[in-house]
Amino acid sequence: MSDQKRVIANNKKAFHDYFIEDRFEAGIELKGTEVKSLRKGRASIKEAYVDIRNGEAFVYEMHIPPYENGNIYNVEPKRTRKLLLHKKEINRLMGLKERKGYTIVPLSIYFKNGKAKLEIASAKGKKVYDKRQALKEKAIKRDIQRNVRY
Repeated sequence: MSDQKRVIANNKKAFHDYFIEDRFEAGIELKGTEVKSLRKGRASIKEAYVDIRNGEAFVYEMHIPPYENGNIYNVEPKRTRKLLLHKKEINRLMGLKERKGYTIVPLSIYFKNGKAKLEIASAKGKKVYDKRQALKEKAIKRDIQRNVRY
């Protein structure tokens, strides 16, 4: 079986605001109409964050709009959703989160072999000068690429 991956949403803001360190792939506990809405390519993880409570991982503020053909079965768009991870991964994330300045952010949501997955990462917050430096480096790379083409 091939590893087919269809990306629904990316969190570009996370790469701007954080230094990304360890990445994990987590399944998401979804209701039926949420899966249909995701299959249509509708989701937002820009404001989303991950927290660990009672030994379980949850994603908060992830927006999956209601499926327009669903009726009474639609659920709240920004409800809390449980993440499906191995106990060892949850313990590792808890250890990383305990360190000062670290948080767990969602990077992308995608379908892998028909199953909805969320890529999460432990991340350390960037300071303002780090963000400026990253933008400067990006502009320099863009200028070099532009000059190489001509």
